[in-house]
Amino acid sequence: MPENRLDEIDRHPRTLRPRSAALVICDLQEAFRPVTIDFDAIATRIATLVQGLKLLDVPVLVTEQYPQRLGRTVSSVLHELGPDVMVLDKTAFSCCGASTFTEQLEKSHAWQILLCGLEAHVCVNQTAHDLIVRGHQVHLLLDCITSRTEQNRQIGVEKMRLAGIIPSSVEMALFELMRDAKHEQFKAIQELIK
Repeated sequence: MPENRLDEIDRHPRTLRPRSAALVICDLQEAFRPVTIDFDAIATRIATLVQGLKLLDVPVLVTEQYPQRLGRTVSSVLHELGPDVMVLDKTAFSCCGASTFTEQLEKSHAWQILLCGLEAHVCVNQTAHDLIVRGHQVHLLLDCITSRTEQNRQIGVEKMRLAGIIPSSVEMALFELMRDAKHEQFKAIQELIK
């Protein structure tokens, strides 16, 4: 009898699967650094998440809201993404409002979307709703979203919960994707999140 039966049984449909998942980093841009709550901590957590997802071969999509005015994605995250990741410009608040985003998402074949970035009550909120209506399962990384005020963050999260998002976090997502301490990347990912 196999030691680990997780590959033999169906898992709950709300748990992440590496071949079904993709990360969307929504508008983590320099212009928001001085005006949003916990920006630096969130950028650090997202950079850590990107490192872990690279080890697990989970695709990452990145958007920038009107970068000519709001600047680029924070350098620490861009560094972890590497030169091959396409950063997608947009003017619509929802990432789904950019045809380049929806095209890249379709190419990824992901139906489980890890969603993070800012602002929680604007671009993240509208993206979550639009992804859900398109049939995606949205795992909202609550430790990787922010807004300019805590009230707006809370209202955004509540509205997304009512729409059907699945609350998650960096650690929760990485451990769900690995499933087992015997995963070949377990030790490397454990080091990342210590």
